[in-house]
Amino acid sequence: MTERFPNVDAYLASFSAREKSLLVKLRKAIRAAAPKAEEVISYNMPAYKYFGMLVYFAGHSGHAGLYPMPSAIIAFKKELAAYTTAKSTVQFPYDQPLPLDLIRRIITFRVKENEEKEMARKVKKAPVKKK
Repeated sequence: MTERFPNVDAYLASFSAREKSLLVKLRKAIRAAAPKAEEVISYNMPAYKYFGMLVYFAGHSGHAGLYPMPSAIIAFKKELAAYTTAKSTVQFPYDQPLPLDLIRRIITFRVKENEEKEMARKVKKAPVKKK
């Protein structure tokens, strides 16, 4: 049975020093780009909520995975060409430096996207004033 992690610190503690070092950098980049986001464990991996789910990350045997939703993968497709990607994930190998600027821009993109969705939701729910 897989260990259930109560928080991100416990999650990170489960990795080797090399893996943990990269994951800590990834965490810091996310938190710097989304300082208002709530850090949680979801699906037993670190996740960040800000007007809904913002992004997940996880450590795997040969890489760290970043899960910023499909829209971000599409928006940064050219810049992510050097990495293995799928519909909503990008893989960063442990033996390569993290593209921290790119990661921050992806997270900033997701923050803006969630803020816009929240504003649209509020406008839609706003009562109509009758004259």
